[in-house]
This record gives sequence, structure tokens and C-alpha cells, in this order.
Amino acid sequence: MTNHKHVALVTGAAGFLGSHVAEHCLSLGLRVIGIDDLSGGFESNVPKGVEFHHGSVCDKLFVQSLFAKHAVDYVYHLAAYAAEGLSHFIRHFNYENNLQGSILLINEAVLHDVKCFVFTSSIAVYGTGQTPMTETLVPVPEDPYGISKYAVELDLKAAHHMFGLNSIVFRPHNVYGERQNTSDRYRNVIGIFMQQARTGQPMSVFGDGLQTRAFSHVDDVAPIIASAPLVPAAYNETFNVGADTPYTVLALAEEVARAFDITPNIVHLPARNEVVHAFSDHSKVRRVFAPPPCVELGEGIRRMAKWTRTQPLLPPTSFGAIEVRRNLPPSWQA
Repeated sequence: MTNHKHVALVTGAAGFLGSHVAEHCLSLGLRVIGIDDLSGGFESNVPKGVEFHHGSVCDKLFVQSLFAKHAVDYVYHLAAYAAEGLSHFIRHFNYENNLQGSILLINEAVLHDVKCFVFTSSIAVYGTGQTPMTETLVPVPEDPYGISKYAVELDLKAAHHMFGLNSIVFRPHNVYGERQNTSDRYRNVIGIFMQQARTGQPMSVFGDGLQTRAFSHVDDVAPIIASAPLVPAAYNETFNVGADTPYTVLALAEEVARAFDITPNIVHLPARNEVVHAFSDHSKVRRVFAPPPCVELGEGIRRMAKWTRTQPLLPPTSFGAIEVRRNLPPSWQA
């Protein structure tokens, strides 16, 4: 289905998931305006055909200028600093980027009669002890990242009630794949393992490694998000999106080692305060979107490993503005 008249604003378009969503929006015939502050993404990720603007969703004048210049029909809000574990220690930064920036976008969407606001939330909103996570559960987020995501979800509901702004909320989880930043030491465990495999370092596992996650290849997530405003049944609904099968972190390390043809060398670090088991039910998204079968973990890891080998090896990044150091994991202290 194509419609060349509709304009899509994609935030985080130089990032991992945002660049893939922008690419799929183009394939749907949408005119795509992409924005990114390049704090975690790379302009080289922006798909050809996207009209790119360098700027932050936290910059009120920048956001206002975009909506004044472009007749935006659909907003796809993917810009976020998605380091869930680190969010405890960068609380102000987390809320400024992930909550306040979102509200600036929602305000402009209301003022400019945007047809649909697509928001990528997270299964971090559910908290712990609620597996399999279903959309009917009452979220009980346990970290500032999840709290900020749920706050935006609630604000979108309020904006629909007060102003009629339509929205679609997705709660993806543990998404990986090509274009992911593998030099970020605080998030994306698959990228971290691949960076360690490429540099001959041991794979660092917090705790016993028996935590379970359903690792989701980007091809299982981005096409659904991109198509959402074109699916009337999705309006004002919330969807879990991602893979169905949970794996332990230890099993994941073995898959990454296999893709790089090395023997897994695992070092166990002190356990973090984190949700141990997190995986979702996807019956609702299958009912509304009828996606193809998920990419199997081994296949997805092989695809990402092949792409990663073609990329320059960047040094691991360090977050330079830790706000609270109490209980910060020792491996993050540097």
C-alpha cells in the first residue's frame, strides 16, 4: 500500500531501529523526514531518500520549526537513550531525553492535527514477575527508563481523550541486527558480545547468565511499526512486538561465539539489579498485523555478525555524565 501524499516524521532516524523504520516507511511510499541528534546513531545509517535534519527532540525551537515547515501526517517516535540498566544512574538525563522530549513532540502533533503518533515504548514498562507479558497487564516499571516510557504512554492516552490525537504504542524488546551500535558498553548485550568477540576480550555476563530474554531481530519489528498508521485496527492500541522464544544470556553468548567461530570465553560479573525473566505474548500483534514467522536466533546472529565484520572497530563508549554513582556496577565505574 502506497500513498505519496503522506509525510512521516521519524525521530532517531540515524539510530538502529529508527533507520530501519524509516527505510520501511520509504518502501510504503511515504515521504520521510528524519531527525537525530547523532548522540548514539550515525548519519551513514540514514536511508537514501530520507530528508535528514540534525537536531534533538529536546530542542523546542527545532521541533516547532519542523512541524511549521512540514505538513506531518504521521510521527514515528523512536529517539531515546535506551540504556535500561544505566537509567538508575542518569535519572535527570533519562527523563529529559525520554520523557520531556516526547512531550514536545506530542504537543506539536496536537497543534498540527497529526493523523497518528506511533510510539516505541518498551517491555521495560511491565517490571518483573509478569511473564509472559501481555498487553492486558497493568505495567509496574522498576527503573527510570521503563517509568519514562510508561509516562509517555499515559500522556498519549490523555492527549487522545482531550484532543483526539490518535496513537499506536509498540512495546518491542531486545531488538538486535544490522546497524546496531556495537561500541555502546551499557546496552544491547548482543552488540557488546560481538564487540568483545572481535577484540578477543572475554564475554562479560552479569550474574549467572541464566536471565532469559526473547532476542528479536530488527526484521521482526521495524516493518510492523512502519506499517502501523496504514492499519486502522491498530489505532489507539498497544502491541508487544518481537520474538517469541526466550533464551538465556549464556545461550546467547554461545550463539555469538559460534557466529564468530571462536570458543566462548565467559567472565561472570556481579549480578545487576534487573528483571530476571522478560518475554512477551504476541498474539495481539499477530491478529492485527499477520506478520511472517520470526527470524530464528542463530540466523539473526549470523546476519548481524556478517554485517559487523564489515564495520570499523570503534572503541567502547563511556557515558560521561553519571549522576549517581552509588551501586553503579564496578564494570561501569571507569
